[in-house]
Amino acid sequence: DQLGYDVIPAVDGPTALRRLALRPPDLVLLDVMMPGMDGFEVCRRIREQRALDELPVIFLSAADEKSLIVRAMESGGVDYVTKPFNQGELVSRVKTHLALKAARDRLRQLAQDKDELLGILAHDLKNALGSTLMNSQLLAEWTEKDPKLHRVSRSILEATDRTLTFVKQFLANAKAEHGLTLTPVTVCFMELAAEVVREHAEMAKRKRLDLSMDPLASEAAIRADRVALRQVLDNLIGNAVKFSPPGRSIRISFSADESHAVCRIQDEGPGFTPEDRSHMFQRYSRLSARPTGSEPSTGLGLSIVKQLMDSMGGELRCDSAPGLGTTFTLRLSRA
Repeated sequence: DQLGYDVIPAVDGPTALRRLALRPPDLVLLDVMMPGMDGFEVCRRIREQRALDELPVIFLSAADEKSLIVRAMESGGVDYVTKPFNQGELVSRVKTHLALKAARDRLRQLAQDKDELLGILAHDLKNALGSTLMNSQLLAEWTEKDPKLHRVSRSILEATDRTLTFVKQFLANAKAEHGLTLTPVTVCFMELAAEVVREHAEMAKRKRLDLSMDPLASEAAIRADRVALRQVLDNLIGNAVKFSPPGRSIRISFSADESHAVCRIQDEGPGFTPEDRSHMFQRYSRLSARPTGSEPSTGLGLSIVKQLMDSMGGELRCDSAPGLGTTFTLRLSRA
């Protein structure tokens, strides 16, 4: 038209929906009263389409009743202009909503570009750091008889381990945040937990921790994504080992009823302060407790645990008090 906009007219709702499917516009001006299908129904159908769910819709109507304006907003409209309208006012509103849409589109594209770039960098860093970690482990072994060189090699090893841990958890968090494709299968809760306990047994032994598991008398099979649940258990049991002072106990126990199985991970560590608990599941949260053996801590572990448990339809509870240890309770549906 004369204002520089490419206008696609439609005489009724069905025609408008067909044309939207063929060529999605940047904005829709929608009359409330139309033959056959009214504007409210057209707007609802627009919102049902994923590709059009953020398309700005401005309603036009001769009626200015508050109930109609509310219905327009509830059906998905972003603005409401009454007839007869002032052309300058309508054009101003159109420009405003087009500018807002352009800004949203730009932000979405920037976010996608950022995620893609960070993903590439993180994957490349993960591979490079994995190689560096392996070589620094060998270097630490070869220099044990030379105290100065051994201190330097241990410093390289610990720094590499911290960075690699952060990169791995960053990737895990990004995957959980962007939605996981979970594959629920029948999993033996106790068997999976026992695997994770065995992996952390050596570190627990070095720190003189009593890491034990009290199994159920009968098997507790649950429905869960095996990879996701393993990551949850690895984070929580690993944290118990990481933050527990030497000489303390960590106990993993189970219970079950007809519909659910429960796993409890109880430690005698420093516990969480009320401030900690208010943001413990947020990403990159730095809590008051610190690892007791110079282990790396990224501030991502608990946020990943929460997202994974939510994705599996499970319940996660934390009971803790400063100086009295922590108990994490995992509750999942039985198979």
